[in-house]
Amino acid sequence: MESKLRAILSDAELLRMYEQMVLSREFEESCAEQYTKGHITGFLHLYSGQEAVAVGATAGLHREDYILSAYREHAQAIVRGAEPRRVMAELFGKRTGICKGKGGSMHLFDPNLSFMGGYAIVGGQFPIAVGLAFAAKYRKEGRIAACFFGDGAVNQGTFHESLNWARLWELPALFICENNHYGIGTSVARASALPDIHRRTCGYDIPSERVYGMDVVAVYEAVKWAAEWVREHNRPYLIEAITYRFRGHSMADPGKYRSLAEVELWKSRDPIPAFANRLVEEEIATEAQLEGIRQQALVTVAEAVAFAEESPWPEDGEVWEDIYV
Repeated sequence: MESKLRAILSDAELLRMYEQMVLSREFEESCAEQYTKGHITGFLHLYSGQEAVAVGATAGLHREDYILSAYREHAQAIVRGAEPRRVMAELFGKRTGICKGKGGSMHLFDPNLSFMGGYAIVGGQFPIAVGLAFAAKYRKEGRIAACFFGDGAVNQGTFHESLNWARLWELPALFICENNHYGIGTSVARASALPDIHRRTCGYDIPSERVYGMDVVAVYEAVKWAAEWVREHNRPYLIEAITYRFRGHSMADPGKYRSLAEVELWKSRDPIPAFANRLVEEEIATEAQLEGIRQQALVTVAEAVAFAEESPWPEDGEVWEDIYV
C-alpha cells in the first residue's frame, strides 16, 4: 500500500518519533512508581497522554530554537535531548541531576539544549519567551522561541501582556497551548468565556490554529509550518493542541472531577498505540520492531532509576553555588 506517512517523513524519523513517545510514557510511569516509594518528593505532574505534542512539536522546530515550558515538562526536556538518567536524578534531588538537584520536577533547565526551563509559576514562561524572542531578533540569529503552556494559563495577565508585546514588537515567538481540558480540576468551559483558546489571539492580530494533539504527525506538520512562518515574518503565531492527560493534575490529585467514561474515551485515543497501528499498517515497522523499541525504553528508564538511586546528594555548601550568573 502507498504510505501517507512516508510522504511526510522518512522511516527513521517516524520510528524516532515512536521511540520518543514510548520513552516519555515509560519515564513518566516510572516517576509515578518512584513517587509512591518516596524517592521523588514535592509536586510531581505527569505527562502521560500528551506525548504527541512534545514529540511532534519538537521535531518541527530547529535545534537552536528556544523551548520553554510549564511544570509538566519532563517529556519536553527528554525529547529535546536531556539524558533520562540526569532528569531522573534531578527528580530525586541528586547532585548528578540536570540542575544539580536544585530544581526538581518543575524546574528542568539546560541552556546547552536551548531548553530554557520549566516554570512552576503559572504563566511565568510567557514574558521570558518574549524576552528570548526579542534577543533572537535583535541579534539576527534566525531562531525562534517556542513557548509551551497549558489551558489553565491563558487567564493569567502574563498571557495577554506577552501576546500584545510579541505582536507590537513583531517578535519570532511561537505559542503552543497544550489544551488538556483542565486547569487543575476546573474544566476550560467553566473557567473561560471563550473555550476556543486559539481564537483569543484575534485581540492581538496574531494568526492561530487548532490541531488534534493526539496525532504526533499532525502536531509535527502544524508546528513545522508555523515555526517557519514565524521565522520568515518575525511575527508571533499560536497553536492550540487538543490533548488529554491520563492522570490527575499531580500525583496528589485523585481526579474525581472527571468521569470514568470521559477518561476511558480519551485513553481509547492514546497517541502511542494509534501511531503504532499506522506504522504497522503502512509497513514502516513490524509489531516485533515496535515491541523491541518499548523494551529498550524500559531498559533506559530502569538504568535512569538506578543512576539516580546511586548518585550522591548535594553537599550542604552547594546551596550557595550557582546563585548568580
